[in-house]
Amino acid sequence: MTIDHILDRAINGKRLTIEDAIYLYESNEVEKIGAAANEVMKKFHPDPVTTFVIGRNINYTNYCDTYCRFCAFYRPPGHEDGYVLEDDVIFDKIQETLDVNGTEILMQGGTHPDLSFSYYTNLLKGIKERFPTITMHSFSPAEIWKMVEVSGFSLKEVLLQLKEAGLDSVPGGGAEILDDRTRQKISKKKGSWEKWIECMKMVKTVGMHGTATMVIGFGESYHERALHLQRIRDAQDETNCFLAFIPWTFQPDNTNLKADKITPEEYLKNLAISRLFLDNISNFQSSWVTMGPEIGKKSLSYGCNDFGSTMMEENVVSAAGATHKVNTNLILRLIREAGKVPAQRNTKYEIIRLFKEEENSDKDFIMQN
Repeated sequence: MTIDHILDRAINGKRLTIEDAIYLYESNEVEKIGAAANEVMKKFHPDPVTTFVIGRNINYTNYCDTYCRFCAFYRPPGHEDGYVLEDDVIFDKIQETLDVNGTEILMQGGTHPDLSFSYYTNLLKGIKERFPTITMHSFSPAEIWKMVEVSGFSLKEVLLQLKEAGLDSVPGGGAEILDDRTRQKISKKKGSWEKWIECMKMVKTVGMHGTATMVIGFGESYHERALHLQRIRDAQDETNCFLAFIPWTFQPDNTNLKADKITPEEYLKNLAISRLFLDNISNFQSSWVTMGPEIGKKSLSYGCNDFGSTMMEENVVSAAGATHKVNTNLILRLIREAGKVPAQRNTKYEIIRLFKEEENSDKDFIMQN
């Protein structure tokens, strides 16, 4: 039995099953799976354009009481190396982003038990008063559930107040693997997979969008990976809450969870299978931060139509040993080398600038840690 009939069904618009996904995971025909994923990507994006967003990650605190075993970034409450950034420091970082034509701030931190809900709403209001054009793509479901806990408000009320204060979009960090066996092993206090899904569906209910993510390399089974994809697809069928899907790999260095690093081939295979399975999510984002620029370029022929964020700053995966850095003009070169036309987008995946042949960014920067 070959994988050809599964790939043909996906290319022809037929939905794959969990069993199909497992069969593909068990296959070593990575290039063939990638070629099929590329065909599916072209159905969503027939023009040879690869987008990216100019943005910055701001990690406002590393205090966290969730204690995920795979995280090298967090510090427990009271730790001498813990911090909460001053508002003025955050404002300066946003101004630096705007100075290089950036449009997006991905602000995330630990689940800090001593920050009141008003901290977040006041911070958002302060940001929007100073920088009304910046898009706040911020706070993962785990952080939002911590706000529910400290405020006593419902999930819906917390999201409504965040939106009113200036939140525009919610990144789907913390999905890891959406199955409780693995979640119990790697992050007992982070909440069930149902809680993650509930938050992301509520994001859409209150009038925002989010993204979906997946992290492989925790020792999860192929069945659990397939379940993850099924649960993302089901939530998207129900609410259309996800603008994009971003899979990446666990980075084990400096963490309390030891594992072998996932190979580039396994990353590309997971990416391609995800593109074949998730027939209701338009945009797929490359993970050059964890895999490196060259694999990021290769991912553009395995189902990705987007190169992600330039990330002026990133502290979480770099704490676990992922230190790949690029600048804006390198992104343009990598996209062109993949045979694509580079384009700057906003958080809603709307193109705001198309870069003509050999045209480079007039303002450049290197990602900082």
